[in-house]
Amino acid sequence: MAKAAERFYGTGRRKKAIARVYIMPGKGNITINKRPIDEYLGFETLKTIVRQPLVATDNVDKFDVLVNVHGGGYTGQAGAIRHGIARALVKADAEYRPTLKSAGFLTRDPRMKERKKYGLKGARRAPQFSKR
Repeated sequence: MAKAAERFYGTGRRKKAIARVYIMPGKGNITINKRPIDEYLGFETLKTIVRQPLVATDNVDKFDVLVNVHGGGYTGQAGAIRHGIARALVKADAEYRPTLKSAGFLTRDPRMKERKKYGLKGARRAPQFSKR
């Protein structure tokens, strides 16, 4: 398990969001960009997403989480934070790996925004068709 003053680092990514996550033994406080999680993330579903790796490994009250995140929107940032926490937990204790892997928290979501193509109005949206 973790020693007294150790910090474990994990990088999480989702869409355009990148989260640098540090976990350290503590009381379960989650700080995102120097603000508490309740202040930073407005929706309860996003807070649940962020806490999922800690809940899966029964570490909700054992680790303090410090996050620096930028890019993307709130949903992408929440996914990036979840990915980073999962990676940091594996560094803290390798026994968590099977649990986190089976839940899918260690897998980087590869879906990205599709690029706009020439001749079209968006990635796939074609100009309106008119016979005359």
